[in-house]
Amino acid sequence: MTVREIREPKDFSKRAKEIYYKKYRKKLEKNNKGKIVAIEVESGDCFLEDTVLKAAMLGQKKYPDKIFFFIRVGYPAVHSIKGVVRK
Repeated sequence: MTVREIREPKDFSKRAKEIYYKKYRKKLEKNNKGKIVAIEVESGDCFLEDTVLKAAMLGQKKYPDKIFFFIRVGYPAVHSIKGVVRK
């Protein structure tokens, strides 16, 4: 799925999450907590790496014109905001 083909981003993310939870979650969460999974929605393929950039590059080798959905294994979000709020 290319950027132009995505009509509803929510549908894209929903499909990617369904693929992850049905196909990969149990297997990956045993030994890969904290790693990043790039999911290509049309094929259902996933690419596991330590960073978003590495996972994207690995996925683009096989699917150069596709976009990917990223999930951090074992966590609800890929990125978090850390820091101190100052007034």
